[in-house]
Amino acid sequence: MESTRYQTGFNYLCHIEGTHHPSIVDALAEIAPDLASLVIRFVYGEIYPRPHLTLKERQLVAVATLATLGNARPQLKFHIAGALNVGCSSQEIIELMLHLVIYAGFPAGLNGVWAAQEVFQDHGVAHVPVASLTRAQKDRGDSRYRAGWAALSRIDGRAGEDVIASLATLAPDLARYIIEFAFGDIYTRSGLSLVQRELITVATLTAKGTAAVQLKVHAQGLLNVGGTRDQLVETLIHISAYCGFPATINALHVIQEILGKRGRGT
Repeated sequence: MESTRYQTGFNYLCHIEGTHHPSIVDALAEIAPDLASLVIRFVYGEIYPRPHLTLKERQLVAVATLATLGNARPQLKFHIAGALNVGCSSQEIIELMLHLVIYAGFPAGLNGVWAAQEVFQDHGVAHVPVASLTRAQKDRGDSRYRAGWAALSRIDGRAGEDVIASLATLAPDLARYIIEFAFGDIYTRSGLSLVQRELITVATLTAKGTAAVQLKVHAQGLLNVGGTRDQLVETLIHISAYCGFPATINALHVIQEILGKRGRGT
């Protein structure tokens, strides 16, 4: 059983790293070989083979988690390269970093883009930026507001609208920024599907560990745009390898009510 788990993990890690021999084995050979074995057996031998998320989705949420944490640049670059190796495009990776600025802030997005740039250069990836916003869209606030409100209502529904309403008398400008920038400028961009965006958002908010209300809204949002209960739970299980079990357990407690209401597989 142990040898089977190890071999399964070894094969998954080789595929993600694009090698015949995982680098972690030699890197830890003289200081903590058991840690390398545990990584291969558990993370890649037990978590990665699980159903409900594709390898692309697993790499996207891993990248989002590591970029949000901001303290694991080598692992972030490793998983950006891994995302490329399992079929993610450079545009999807850059779009992920743009999406992160909403929930993890501009520094996380900027550092993520720079890490991605280094990976692209190292791997000979000729990334061609795609501008999703026209000058007219950038300049016309009314269009941004309408597009943002439509996106917010579609994704987050009543829960998102309640958040905006709660800011009306306290910080109306913040409410407008959320609508125009987060949903009008970012969510309406091409490059990622809405399901991918909400998977990334759930991973980011879980990794932060300080946004229970927003996590609940976006867990519901994932289901609203066509994601499933199984994808939601599997995302949390997957990122436990990167942000730890406490963050995952806390997130599951936050969204437990939603999971109960929506039922299994919906």
